[in-house]
Amino acid sequence: MYGWVHRLAHVLDDAKEMTVEERQLGFQVVLLHMQQHAAQLPGNWPQAIAHFLKVTQSYGPHLFFCYQVPDLPRTNNDLEQAFGQVRFHERRATGRKGALPGLVVHGAVRVQAALASRLQIFTAQQLVPHDVQVWRDLRAQVSFRQESRCKQSRFRRDPATYLADLEAKLIKESLRS
Repeated sequence: MYGWVHRLAHVLDDAKEMTVEERQLGFQVVLLHMQQHAAQLPGNWPQAIAHFLKVTQSYGPHLFFCYQVPDLPRTNNDLEQAFGQVRFHERRATGRKGALPGLVVHGAVRVQAALASRLQIFTAQQLVPHDVQVWRDLRAQVSFRQESRCKQSRFRRDPATYLADLEAKLIKESLRS
């Protein structure tokens, strides 16, 4: 088993100059060897290898994106570090100690902007939206999330008043109909 794990690690090693197809083929060859020889191993090894192969099969199609997209973090740890740096800089810029509520609402935009701006400096011309409808849709999503969070906050502060206002609006709407 340990030999197979080392062979898989060798195939996935960034330092090795291989194409994505070579990595995928090498990965599949090692998995095939594991599957063929699992029954010959003693103890619980066959069940462990069967479980490993099942989990690997479900994640398999997504394992090689990091080799296809330049500068995409290779591991979850690298990806979490990138997001952690965004949170750190947001907290530092605002002076807040905790998480920023705006990062939850505007996260899809802010995180992408923060990560992209590390790779290159954008000019004003590059920041102009090319597809105005896509930009409007994104703005609508952000506004919807912001309004939703605002309503949640009002409800948490004073549930009785919030529900009474909601009920009054509902009664007004039903009287108009």
